[in-house]
Amino acid sequence: MPSLFASYLRVYEPLTAFDRDRQSYWRRYVSEGRAVPPSEGPGRQRTAVIEALGAGWTRLPDLPEEAYVLESDDTLLVCPWNLRIRVAEAALSARDGVPAVLADAFVPPVLAGQAKAAVEDWRSGARVLEHGVPRVHEQIATWGVPLRWFVLFDAEERDLVAHPGRRALRYRTEISKARSRSSRALSVLGKTVGEAPITEAVEEAARWLEEFHPRSVVELDYGGLVELLSDETLAADDSPTLVATGLAGLSKGEAEEASTAYDTLVARWRAVQLLERCN
Repeated sequence: MPSLFASYLRVYEPLTAFDRDRQSYWRRYVSEGRAVPPSEGPGRQRTAVIEALGAGWTRLPDLPEEAYVLESDDTLLVCPWNLRIRVAEAALSARDGVPAVLADAFVPPVLAGQAKAAVEDWRSGARVLEHGVPRVHEQIATWGVPLRWFVLFDAEERDLVAHPGRRALRYRTEISKARSRSSRALSVLGKTVGEAPITEAVEEAARWLEEFHPRSVVELDYGGLVELLSDETLAADDSPTLVATGLAGLSKGEAEEASTAYDTLVARWRAVQLLERCN
């Protein structure tokens, strides 16, 4: 399966965040060795979503529950894939901008209606869906990393693997630290730039974090983007530091310092985004 040029923001929750049935399921899932490593997960997710959609479907399909698993301080943490919501979102996206005749052929109206209801239930914060809980534990961004994600991490939390056959870069932190950082960032942005798009974006990330257990772990995974970046670029990555520097400049009223950090960060990731046009 070719790499997906995407990054991932994940939340791993402890088993106590789930109801008793889910706790039993995830314990059995891990003991049976079924947990999927992050390096293989994106490809398997894509295959599952594609196979779940197609002409003739009249309902959202039942999909196996999969997850990424992390052990931290002797605690088992789980990041479920929530594939049913992914399929629902893919079904709705497949109809966007497509003539009604073609849209109905690929995603029948009955399926589209169920997909819309599932997504709306999740977005409204409903506590019960037909399968599992409405929290979506993983956000995905293609051809780059949203700048608001870097607010949640510190440069010291980076984990870099760069050797033949295995390259990866991720940042991982406790959710309490991620929440504190987003709160401080919102305070600075609110006082300096007000209701700007960046403020709204950071606020959205902060609200998302509030959905999860206080002992969760947050992870930013560069995923397939590492295939677009050299070993030297990965080793020198200081994106969280640039965000922190920009926020510090704003808080001190040093606009030039903040602007320089922001411009450097934007230029770096815009170069990656432009590669999409060459693909």
